[in-house]
Amino acid sequence: MSTTRGVVSWQTYSHPRIAAIVAGMPFAADFDVASLATPRVPLGLGRAGHDTWLVPRFHSDAVLQVCKTCKLVADIPEGGHGALVSPLPPGLTGLLGELMNDPPGFDRAVLPEVDRKIAAFFQKYLLP
Repeated sequence: MSTTRGVVSWQTYSHPRIAAIVAGMPFAADFDVASLATPRVPLGLGRAGHDTWLVPRFHSDAVLQVCKTCKLVADIPEGGHGALVSPLPPGLTGLLGELMNDPPGFDRAVLPEVDRKIAAFFQKYLLP
């Protein structure tokens, strides 16, 4: 969104080389979610059930509610915001640690399967 002399206008962008997208833990609260109802290219989403930064109900779940063609590609119910960052740097503290450290009980052993699902999504839409 941009403003010029108090007039608000939504901005769009597309590029012919972008043929499929996976958004891991997408940021959606600042978007007109209705604009994501029919994406121009296949859109896969990641969702971390214990994300305290991009809480799913305001972000990934909100997009999934309006976008009927979107696919939940990376569902990590026990994961936090940093679940797709692997490996995490050791010893994160403060706000960064609160946002990125794994929640108690999260097992990173699920991530290879998540990676396979993301790769399969891209293979489906990008390979001839």
